[in-house]
Amino acid sequence: MAKKKLTSKQLANRLKNIRLLALDVDGVLTDDRIFFGPDGYELKQFNISDGFFIVLALRAGLEIAVISGRPSPATTTRMKDLGVKHILQAMLDKRKQIKPLLEKLDLTLEEVAFMGNELLDIGLSREVGLSIAVADSAEELIDEVDYVTKRNGGHGAVREVIKAYFAATNINPMDYVI
Repeated sequence: MAKKKLTSKQLANRLKNIRLLALDVDGVLTDDRIFFGPDGYELKQFNISDGFFIVLALRAGLEIAVISGRPSPATTTRMKDLGVKHILQAMLDKRKQIKPLLEKLDLTLEEVAFMGNELLDIGLSREVGLSIAVADSAEELIDEVDYVTKRNGGHGAVREVIKAYFAATNINPMDYVI
């Protein structure tokens, strides 16, 4: 049986307590496609608006982490470009992967919002304070999460959630535009 989804007002109330936004990469920050050249060189397409709002959120004091089961130089390069300090890759159990970061930041799982899109994201989604799936996620994940974005992964879903966070916490993103 699918979990009942939060209303916009309930989402805002939950976002007020979030101190870390953890993001899956493939299918959340990208449109779930990877391009490989004949030599194994990897290319990914990231949404610029998602990236811009990640930068604004970081400037406003929200911790951001990416958490991916597969290692990717393209992900590392893009996240460093945005100023994301917490780049967690190459471990399939995302629950184990995030625990050292929570200890380092002195946070609890209740203070974490996690956005995913795939079966691999169900475990962590069940443990965080706010679980979010992008609109084009696996049905099994959608059944488990608290909230489903209106936008697909790689098409502004991260921006959508960060805008809701700003509204919930009365932060004006324009205050952080340079």
